[in-house]
Amino acid sequence: MTSRQAKIQEDTHFRIMRILQNNPDLTQRELAEMLGMSAGGLNYCLNALIDKGFVKMGNFQKSKNKFKYVYLLTPQGIAEKVALTSRFLKRKMEEYDALKVEIEALKSEVGEDEANGLRKATK
Repeated sequence: MTSRQAKIQEDTHFRIMRILQNNPDLTQRELAEMLGMSAGGLNYCLNALIDKGFVKMGNFQKSKNKFKYVYLLTPQGIAEKVALTSRFLKRKMEEYDALKVEIEALKSEVGEDEANGLRKATK
């Protein structure tokens, strides 16, 4: 079983790669804002993805703004994103099933409480 921290990190990497696949020219600030995280935190995660070979960074050769970068998923990154997507979906489906069970239990509990309240009121 993976730790809670490892799951959070995996989810963050999945979300970053998912967004970058469709928007490779986002700035780190824009991407951090979309993810609801700090620019420093995103930079740390992006560097980890780059170090693992899942993302490569390049700048636009003809751009007047030489600080404008593009973040592309590598073939290895695309394969990893597919694996992350599968694990993410499995985890979310398990959470969904657990929530359904909990909701049904709460509905039943509320129904019993309401029925008991009606019985007490009529006595």
